Amino acid sequence: MLIIAYKAPGKCPVCNGEFKVSRLNCPQCNSSLEGEFDTCKFCQLPADQIEFVEVFLKCRGNIKEVEKELGISYPTVRNRLDGVIQALGYGIERPEISVDQSKLRTEVLEALDKGIIDPQEAIEQLREMKK
Repeated sequence: MLIIAYKAPGKCPVCNGEFKVSRLNCPQCNSSLEGEFDTCKFCQLPADQIEFVEVFLKCRGNIKEVEKELGISYPTVRNRLDGVIQALGYGIERPEISVDQSKLRTEVLEALDKGIIDPQEAIEQLREMKK
């Protein structure tokens, strides 16, 4: 006998409330357990976020690899990662940019605009500022 297992949705399609699991069944021995059980945080993520998490883990958190795998830009990867983090109930901490750092960034962009440095050098300098 072929048993098809469907994936349980994490959110109610009517009100977007959290679903609760009320019955667990063992297909091997047919034992059952009834009650009210919470689903895991990941089970409550929408399908697109679960897919993103799977790709992110497959790429071992390497954002460049995630970019290539999904064909999206670095900022889009960061935004999707931030969305997953928030959906799991965690806050997003964004480091403050100091006035000095902001001034250095402006200087790099101005040098690029004037042709003093090439785009690759500007990218390298901006990356160094992140460290």
